[in-house]
Order: sequence, then structure tokens, then C-alpha cells
Amino acid sequence: MIDMPLNSNRIIRILFICHGNICRSPMAEFILKALVKARGLEGEYYIESAAVSDEEYGNPIYPPARRCLSQHGVLFDPLKTARTVTKADYARFDRLICMDESNLRWLRRIIGEDPEGKVHLLMSYTGVRRDVADPWYTGDFETTFQDILEGCEAMLSGMEI
Repeated sequence: MIDMPLNSNRIIRILFICHGNICRSPMAEFILKALVKARGLEGEYYIESAAVSDEEYGNPIYPPARRCLSQHGVLFDPLKTARTVTKADYARFDRLICMDESNLRWLRRIIGEDPEGKVHLLMSYTGVRRDVADPWYTGDFETTFQDILEGCEAMLSGMEI
């Protein structure tokens, strides 16, 4: 079990979700951690990432995603490995943020209903409900980085304590 702080009114727990947890969701995890750190809010957020699939379970962040994060000066945990989202994550996190509509559909199969309104599409925070393109298929990690940065900034601005 992952060591997680007990939830309080001051800690917002966020889980980013993509298909394999080796590109988009770990990029989002570490981009948001960097934004939170830059604002001096580390103690107010707990941030992780996971996958709706177990295809990449245990694998590290994909090298081109690591390079993209590094090029932008975003620190990441080199020991981060892919994990699969579980039904229990619904209770453990305040927000479950998906990268695309397919992730939303897969997540609903795993967790069931969303009575507390915790499940969101990342780009919906920008006012436009759209997918973050999957760089596994596009090869365009820079566009993915910019989309995730835009979504995380919008989400964080709307959530600040």
C-alpha cells in the first residue's frame, strides 16, 4: 500500500489517469507537482498517477516522456513505475483526472458510478472538453506537455485553497 497522508480539509488528493501510466499521466503527475511546489503549496496536495490498463504495469516512465519533462526542467521520480487504478482509489482520492474519453470509459468499468463527482477530463478545466493527445501514437510529446501544462494550471487555479 502506498503511504498517503490522511485526508483533511487541507490536503487535496489527485490521481491522474491514462491508458498505460508511462506517458501522459506521469507527465501530469510531475507537472502538477512542479506547479504546486512553485506556488509553495506542497503540503496541501497529494498527487499520483495510474493506468486503466495493466499492459505497462511495473514499467518506468517512457524515455521520450522523461526527456520532455527534463527539457522543461520538470523534476520526476526516476523510480516511478506504472500501476493500475483500483476501485479503492475512488475512496482514496478527491479527484480522478483522465487524459481522454477512452480513459473515462475504462475507469467507469473499474470504479463503477461516480456519485461524488470526482471523475474529470483534464482539458475540461480549460473550458474545452477534449482529449490530451496520446504521444504513444502521435510521437509529439511537446504538444502533450503543453496540453497537460494548460490543463494543470487551469485545474490548480480553480482549486487553490
